[in-house]
Amino acid sequence: MQFAGKVVLITGASSGIGSATAKQFSKKGASLVLAGRNEENLNRVASECVAENSSSQPFVVTGELTNENDTKNIIESAIKQFGRLDVLVNSAGILESGTIENTSLLQYDRVMNVNVRSIYHLTMLAVPHLIKSKGNIVNVSSVNGIRAFPGVLAYCMSKAAVDQFTRCTALELASKQVRVNSVNPGVTVTNLHTRAGMGPEQYQAFLERSKETHALGRPGTPEEVARTIVFLASDDASFITGASVPVDGGRHAMCPR
Repeated sequence: MQFAGKVVLITGASSGIGSATAKQFSKKGASLVLAGRNEENLNRVASECVAENSSSQPFVVTGELTNENDTKNIIESAIKQFGRLDVLVNSAGILESGTIENTSLLQYDRVMNVNVRSIYHLTMLAVPHLIKSKGNIVNVSSVNGIRAFPGVLAYCMSKAAVDQFTRCTALELASKQVRVNSVNPGVTVTNLHTRAGMGPEQYQAFLERSKETHALGRPGTPEEVARTIVFLASDDASFITGASVPVDGGRHAMCPR
C-alpha cells in the first residue's frame, strides 16, 4: 500500500494503458481520479479498481482534453474532491496514420492537440499542486518518440515532443523536488490501432509482425507498461527524473540487418 494517502490523476483512464495503470495504483492504495471522455467506460474501470482494492473509491471526471475549460475542470474537480495531488499520469493519446504526402493539416493538428498541447496544458495546471506535495509526473510516450517509423509521421513527431517536454520540465521542476519521467511503450495490445482505423485482419497481421520487430518476440501488455508507470511514480524511483524508459521488448535497440 505504498500509495496510501496519495492522490493520483490518470488521463485516458477509460481504456488501454490508462485503465491498466488505474488498477495497478488501486492495488497500492492510491486515491484515484480517473479522467476520460467515456463515462460508461470510466465507471467500469472504477468498479474494476474497487475489485482490486475494496477500500478504493475512484473519483470519475469526464472531459475532452482539447477543450481548455474541460481540462481546467479536471484539475479543479480533483483538488476539490481530495484537496491535493501527488501524481499526474498523462496517458491520453491518439494515433493517426499518414506520411508527409498524405497527412492533412487537420490530422496533424488533431494529433498534436491531443498528444502534446493537452499534456502541456494539464501539466501547467497541475504543477502548483505537485510542488506542494513534492509529487511527480509520468507521461506516456512511445517507442515512436525514440525511433523513426514511416507512415505515422504526426504521431512520431508528437511523441518526440512528449519526450523533450519530459526532459525540459524535469530540469525546470527538479529544484522543487518534482520528478518528471516518461514511458515509451512498443506495440501494446490495446484498442489504439483499431481506433485509428485498422481492421481486424490488418491488426492481427500487425500483432503477428510484432514477433519479428520486438527483440523479445511479442507485443507488450498494458499491465507491463502500467507496472513501469507505477514504479516511476513511487519512492523506489526517487532518484530518477528526466528519463524516457522504453517498455518495448527491445524494439528501440533493434536495427534491420
